[in-house]
Amino acid sequence: MKKLFLGAAVAASSIAFAQTYGNQPIKDGARADTGFGVKAGLNVSSMSGDTWTDKKAKPGFYAGVFYKAPIAEGFSVQPELIYTQYGTRSKFTSNLLNNTTEYNLNLGYIAVPVMFQYNFVDEFFIEAGPEFGFMVNANSKVKNSNDNIPNGERVELKTDDFNKFNFGIGIGLGYYFIPELGISARYVAGLNNPLDQDNDKWGSDAKSKNGTFQVGLNYRF
Repeated sequence: MKKLFLGAAVAASSIAFAQTYGNQPIKDGARADTGFGVKAGLNVSSMSGDTWTDKKAKPGFYAGVFYKAPIAEGFSVQPELIYTQYGTRSKFTSNLLNNTTEYNLNLGYIAVPVMFQYNFVDEFFIEAGPEFGFMVNANSKVKNSNDNIPNGERVELKTDDFNKFNFGIGIGLGYYFIPELGISARYVAGLNNPLDQDNDKWGSDAKSKNGTFQVGLNYRF
């Protein structure tokens, strides 16, 4: 939790910095629109490592709020507070049972990305920055291809079985159709292991990292 507070503190500092410099005169070529907005969209995530067999991407969603302000000519900072779903799908095939089992792991995070953006033109931007996340829920579900083998119910997992803090680096781009509405895409690469290697559920050899591709809409007030 302390690490999430660190992320929130970084975001708050970025907002204070942006508000200070956002009130300064902006030269031609930099966006002068400062303020809050909302965003939502689709996640396609997976987890690296040998813990998972026949890994597949897992769909999910993200939604949250952001604050954007210019800090220099062409440059802006955009702290965000979002709920985002990470995880992975893993498949195992049994020829004996004529069945393929699909294991879905869903991890929910409250994330605080702090993105630094550069506008080539008013409508188009690229971005990069850190993301701080704290796991708030986890669940799994098993699905079988053989109709004679029942599917498993969704099982709520203990977040204590995981490394609750997630730190990653995001890089992306976006385009605003009109000043208020735009589309953006981002890839977030996790830099730490979401699996708790001290937990018997995973073991000391369990090594993995989150990775997700996001695409969605942004609306500025």
